[in-house]
Amino acid sequence: MSMNELRGPQRVRPEDRQRLENSPVSYSRVIRLFRPYRLHLVIVIALIVSVSGLTVVQPFLVRAIVDQAIPQSNVDLLLWLIAAMIFIVVVTQAIAVVQTYMSARVGQRIMHRLRVDVYSNLQRQSLGFFTKTKGGEIQSRLTNDIAGMKSIVTSTATSIASNTTTTIATMIAMIALSPTLSLLSVLVLPPSIWLTRRVALTRKAITAQQQETMASMQSMVTENLSVSGMRLTKNLGLEQDREKAFTKVSEKLIELELNSQLAGRWRMATMQIIFAIIPALVYLVAGLPGTSISIGTLVAFTALQTQIFRPLMGLLDIGAQWISAMALFSRVFEYLDLETELEEPAVGGELPTDATVDVRGVTYSYPGSDAPALRDVSFTVPAGGSLAIVGHTGSGKSTLASILTRLADPDLGQVTIGGVDLRDMTAGERTSRIGVVSQETYLVHDTIRANLLLGNSSASEEDMWQALEIARMEDIVRMLPNGLDTIVGARGFRFSGGEQQRLAIARTVLRDPEILILDEATSALDNETERLVQDGLTALSRGRTTITIAHRLSTIRDADQIVVLDDGEIIERGTRDELVEQGGHYALLERVMMAA
Repeated sequence: MSMNELRGPQRVRPEDRQRLENSPVSYSRVIRLFRPYRLHLVIVIALIVSVSGLTVVQPFLVRAIVDQAIPQSNVDLLLWLIAAMIFIVVVTQAIAVVQTYMSARVGQRIMHRLRVDVYSNLQRQSLGFFTKTKGGEIQSRLTNDIAGMKSIVTSTATSIASNTTTTIATMIAMIALSPTLSLLSVLVLPPSIWLTRRVALTRKAITAQQQETMASMQSMVTENLSVSGMRLTKNLGLEQDREKAFTKVSEKLIELELNSQLAGRWRMATMQIIFAIIPALVYLVAGLPGTSISIGTLVAFTALQTQIFRPLMGLLDIGAQWISAMALFSRVFEYLDLETELEEPAVGGELPTDATVDVRGVTYSYPGSDAPALRDVSFTVPAGGSLAIVGHTGSGKSTLASILTRLADPDLGQVTIGGVDLRDMTAGERTSRIGVVSQETYLVHDTIRANLLLGNSSASEEDMWQALEIARMEDIVRMLPNGLDTIVGARGFRFSGGEQQRLAIARTVLRDPEILILDEATSALDNETERLVQDGLTALSRGRTTITIAHRLSTIRDADQIVVLDDGEIIERGTRDELVEQGGHYALLERVMMAA
């Protein structure tokens, strides 16, 4: 038995038991995953049984060769027996290939369905779900957990059938060859298997520690050698501290590897002695006076006795494998069963007649919060008109932006476009009418062209250059060696914050929406660049309903209407001149901004 095989046996992890206690998995639900592939599974099991049956035929052929063909110099019989041995090997291997393909295909189709279903359900979750859930946790469940389920959908089920049928067939063959030697095996096999398993579990525990340490090392590499990680390291002068931490983890790996190599050596030595004693005992019993066992039977029986170890060890692992797999199913089903906070209509209802935005009595509280973030907010922006929303940090501006784009639904009140409630419009209908440029830009790790096409997949190259011109990015992109095909880097780090924001503006320009929501869209720009971009946005806004959430009051002086939020309520509204003349909250904000 090889050292790799000794790594196989598993213990049930306490965290897996705990998860199944907290979130039990119905066996019927797991079985339903296999229902579309019932015929495939029946064929796979039939193939497994066939292979198990054919495998135990080989020792009988060996016995016939040793006891009959060779002693009798019967060449014809020898040729037939050898041909049969070769034929069985060819057939079993061919069957094994087909069985592996069919079981792997079923497993991959099931995992594909689970991946797609989980991804689709996550797409339907509100933004709040992602703000309170670790990104790594989502990735782990979608990739690692579903990949880990491969053990049950492609191998555990077939392993149960294969190991069970092989064990039964081997035992029957051993009894058929020699009941006496079979009785001896019954006595010596259990302690041998127990000892083998103990050695394997010792190595398994050390392997688990190695994996945890490797995961820590990988996490350090991912975090510290990323763009953000290196920026933090260099800004804070953490190079030596990072190197020391990495060195410590690497040294721990050395220790674990040495322990892994030396683990259970005395057990290994004892086990090897037992492996040597077992056939010796068989030979002893066979050679005792009064025992009539042929040489062929002895050879065949010894082969079967060695062959039975692997399936028995496999059966001992089924329980731990099953619990681990059920724990993974529990984690995946938890995401499949997530209820969508913002239900989308199956089909769109009545389409808006124009681009008038009407907010009526909107009140909203964040989950777990006692104080509302918005209280009875109402305003109307006529089609083609403009509205600016201002207020101190925490006044509710960004919350209102989320309500306007239906990243959240109000607890009370409604938001309508052209008389149609946002909740009655499909996501496609909403996003085709509403374009958003927020203070937090996001560029995918791809080319400028690919990022722009996210706004309008059918946009021509001329359209893209026009959009870049409006966003005041045309000259910068034209100077790049690869132009539109320049890679923006992870999260757009190839460009400055202001350039990232202008690319996001160009992307929204390509979308050509009826309604623009500018959530502090120029907050990352310097004064000169802000002026240039604001000129472009002003041109873009003509004829469109525009709602601007402003940090810099200079960007909203020409808005048709300004509302001032404070503690989630509208405390002032009017034109810029009217609000300045009132000398209230807005006038104070302007004075503070000018003083800064």
